[in-house]
Amino acid sequence: MSDWERSSTARVTAPVRPRKLAKVPFVELADGRLQGVVSSGSDIERVYVSSVAAGTYTFACSTNNNRPCGGARGGFCNHIKALINEAVLQYGPERVARCLRAESADGEPSAQSITDGMSATRPAQGDTKAAAPVFSRFLRHLAYLELAPTTAPLPEMQWFPPTRAVA
Repeated sequence: MSDWERSSTARVTAPVRPRKLAKVPFVELADGRLQGVVSSGSDIERVYVSSVAAGTYTFACSTNNNRPCGGARGGFCNHIKALINEAVLQYGPERVARCLRAESADGEPSAQSITDGMSATRPAQGDTKAAAPVFSRFLRHLAYLELAPTTAPLPEMQWFPPTRAVA
C-alpha cells in the first residue's frame, strides 16, 4: 500500500493549464454533466449556474436566483461556452470530450471543436434542477477558502469513526 493510500487526504489533480478564476470560479465534471458557476459580465452580484449533459448535450443556464439565462435560447449561451473553455483548461480537452461523449470534427479535441460538435446536434434546453446542488457545492468550496490554514481536523471532513484498540 502506498503512502497516499494510508493517508486521510486525497490527491488533487493539478489543472492542465493555469486558469483565471474571475470568470468561471467553479467547474466540475460530475453527475454525468459538465457543470459550474460562471460570473455575470454585467453584474458583479450575479452568477450563473451552467451545465451540459453528457451524450445528449442538453444544457441549462440560470442565475443563482434560478432565473433563466436570456442568452440560452436555442443554443449554448456565452456562459456555457466559457464553462467549456475553462473545463478544457482545468481537465484537458481529451478528458472533457470523453466525459461529455463529444466528437471533434477535426479529430483533435479543443474547446472550440467540442463546442462546435455539440452545437451541431442542436441540443435542447433542459431543466435547471441541477443548479441548486452545484451552487451549494460552490459555496462549500468558498467556505473552505475562508478558513485559516491549520493541520487540525475539520469535523465535517471526519467521515470515519475513530478506531479503538480491542483489548
